[in-house]
Amino acid sequence: MRLRESIYHQRGEVIMAQGVLSYQCEEEKKAAGLTALAGLPVYLDLLRALGFRESVQQHLRVRGTQGYTDGQLLTALVLLNLAGGDGVDDLRVLERDEGFCRVLRRVELQGLPGMKRQERRALERRWRQERRRAVPSPSAVFRYLAAFHDEAQEKLRPEGKAFIPGSNEPLQGLARVNRDLAARVQGHAPESLATLDLDATLVSSNKKEARYCYKDFKAYQPLNVYWAEQEWLLFTEFRDGNVPAGFEIKRVLQEALEMLPAGVTQVRLRSDTAAYQHDLLRYCELAQNRRFGRLEFTVGCDVTPAFKEAVLEVEEAAWRQLPGDSEREWAEVCFVPSAPGHSKKGPEYRYLATREVMRQAELPGLEPALPFPTLAWNTRRYKVFGLVTNMSWPGEELIPWHYQRCGKSEEAHRVMKEDLAGGKLPSGDFGENAAWWWIMILALNLNAAMKRLALGGAWVSKRLKAVRFSLINLAGRVLERARTLIIRLCAGHPSFSVLYQVAI
Repeated sequence: MRLRESIYHQRGEVIMAQGVLSYQCEEEKKAAGLTALAGLPVYLDLLRALGFRESVQQHLRVRGTQGYTDGQLLTALVLLNLAGGDGVDDLRVLERDEGFCRVLRRVELQGLPGMKRQERRALERRWRQERRRAVPSPSAVFRYLAAFHDEAQEKLRPEGKAFIPGSNEPLQGLARVNRDLAARVQGHAPESLATLDLDATLVSSNKKEARYCYKDFKAYQPLNVYWAEQEWLLFTEFRDGNVPAGFEIKRVLQEALEMLPAGVTQVRLRSDTAAYQHDLLRYCELAQNRRFGRLEFTVGCDVTPAFKEAVLEVEEAAWRQLPGDSEREWAEVCFVPSAPGHSKKGPEYRYLATREVMRQAELPGLEPALPFPTLAWNTRRYKVFGLVTNMSWPGEELIPWHYQRCGKSEEAHRVMKEDLAGGKLPSGDFGENAAWWWIMILALNLNAAMKRLALGGAWVSKRLKAVRFSLINLAGRVLERARTLIIRLCAGHPSFSVLYQVAI
């Protein structure tokens, strides 16, 4: 049976000949207001409620007085991420969604409360000729992203060394927009505690300019700071793949703390061994941050030979089982590090260890290749991990709480690279990729705000691809009645009530 289908023209129509299945595809003769994104306009309402347009106008000055504004370009790219596009060229698909583009035009020119008539006319005057597109073209977006790249920083790169280019003013503007959105969300759902999870993620790339990461493939390695209580990506620093996660991590934490909105009074830090740096631990313990004072932390510590010796000195009776985990045990460890940067006169911390029996027999010579530290003990071999903290919680509570960071923050990394456009970088220029990454973060956070502030209930735990299937990618028809746009879904659709409640 032949699966290939032929396409031919009949009376000006494009028709696909019947193939294996008993149906034909035809193209509409005229615009009918159809859309495959009937749920996406509610995100436009949320952007308006969070003051996105005003924040962009305040912090970004990339565009001049002609063509698309910064707000229009950023809105289109954020919506592209939410709709499922993963590249600049996918804007062509968004532009061909006639129904959605009709809504987008209306929102830009008429549907923004607070926009004066002079502002609407100023938007119209930005175009020398009649504007034909609702969504920017890929070429316009590439020209826009180029403004975020600083060629002068590239000339400062040392050969063969880790280097983080400084962010130019437009890149800093994107960070400030994200800060403003976080403040608006905090105003609607205040949290006094901020648990910050520091973690880097690898974004593989075949770009010639990409550097090899520690896993021996070309990649970029952004370092992210995730606010657990708000499920908000508070700050990110885009980096080359050869930059270690712990490189200048204290500075990144300090910049992230500046992004926390008013109302936050207490900060806790969780991280893997990348943050096991004694100047960072001392900064947290000695209350060197003027705004938040002492920062409580749990950080993975390196399982060095000295740490292994300290673990071996723990009496067998001191090991306790972790609640809900029959495989792992924990114990307090008397350990004084001799690492560079540690002072004997400095603050003292608690060290804890976990151990888990290796059930599988060890093959000779395999230990150096294992991706985790091990320790031989009483004829058994254990997986061993260490933890350092300045918190007084019992180990049964502290250790599970620390490993919660491996849930939400790492799930956010998967969403960034798989559900959103973070896994496909558009350029070989570092600054353009950094801007693309930041815009993806704005989309990630916008969806988090939608789930917490508008949808609620079971929607809060849904991953973006589930939200996209149930809410965003809906077939509908856009109609105009009495100067009002109406988005009509098919009768009985289960998402209609959700959209209705969100819209009001």
